[in-house]
Amino acid sequence: MNPTPFFSFVRPLAVVAFGGNALLRPEDSGTVAQQLERAREAVRMLVPILGKGYELIVVHGNGPQVGNILIQAEQAADRVPPQPLDFCVAQTEGSMGFLLELAFDNELPRAGFRKQVVTIMTQVEVDAADPAFQKPSKPVGPFFAKDRAERLQREAGWTMVEDAGRGWRKVVASPKPRAVRGVEIAAALINRGHIVVAAGGGGIPVVISDDGEVRGVEAVIDKDYAASMLAASLSANLFIILTGVDRVSRDFGKPTQAELPVIDVATAKRLLAEGQFPAGSMGPKIDAAIRFVEAGGHEVLITRAESLSEALEGKSGTYIRAAR
Repeated sequence: MNPTPFFSFVRPLAVVAFGGNALLRPEDSGTVAQQLERAREAVRMLVPILGKGYELIVVHGNGPQVGNILIQAEQAADRVPPQPLDFCVAQTEGSMGFLLELAFDNELPRAGFRKQVVTIMTQVEVDAADPAFQKPSKPVGPFFAKDRAERLQREAGWTMVEDAGRGWRKVVASPKPRAVRGVEIAAALINRGHIVVAAGGGGIPVVISDDGEVRGVEAVIDKDYAASMLAASLSANLFIILTGVDRVSRDFGKPTQAELPVIDVATAKRLLAEGQFPAGSMGPKIDAAIRFVEAGGHEVLITRAESLSEALEGKSGTYIRAAR
């Protein structure tokens, strides 16, 4: 990932990425009203970024939301043709963007800010030759019984895997992003002082043929990688990754666990190579942080949403920089 920075803004820019479970948690019933309240909770935690003088771009995940769409498609499969995954991602970009716009519209005046919020349906280019397409690995959607999974594998061409004794799930490719389309539009909106919601769910994955034709593909993109590329493309001053812990730690969960308030890229790369950050949890976040800094970014902050205000003061969180 080596986008060439060419944007500059009157005020510093922060790009923040958080997971789809911020708006739809496992214990939630999933009603729109409940998701809207979760969105308002999330927005209240983001307000301190504005208080520090940053312009703001928000990148959200969509794992639970896409899963629900796929469950709906499965239940109605005999009446409505199922939609491809790129369409499902696009649906969540629109619906979750709408929830976040409502949340910002209602919470910003309470915090003393007058800003407009806009959601961009963001296409993210991937490589049609990415090895991920040859080895789908990202589980999505509902669990199926074995006979139903075998039928979907046979009739729909899905790749199915057994998931921890809970049933069979569809797995799809998760290629790395090559370019975020429409960054010029995002830059123009930021320059006008607007808050932008972009690259939701990692963006809608598209490939571009040799003759320039654009088409969606059956894949999902890791939202942290997409957010990292978007932040680097826009020359963001700060890239924030919200996760489930206050600080990144070495030897997480062991008696020797040690928090890491500040680490440089060289140390982050070494710890990642040593297996300190598992691929299924902190690994992609650290890798995305490294990619941002190596592409010219200033610094990355990794912390919990609930600790964000303190982390912006340097009292919590982990900062990753080119050098200490």
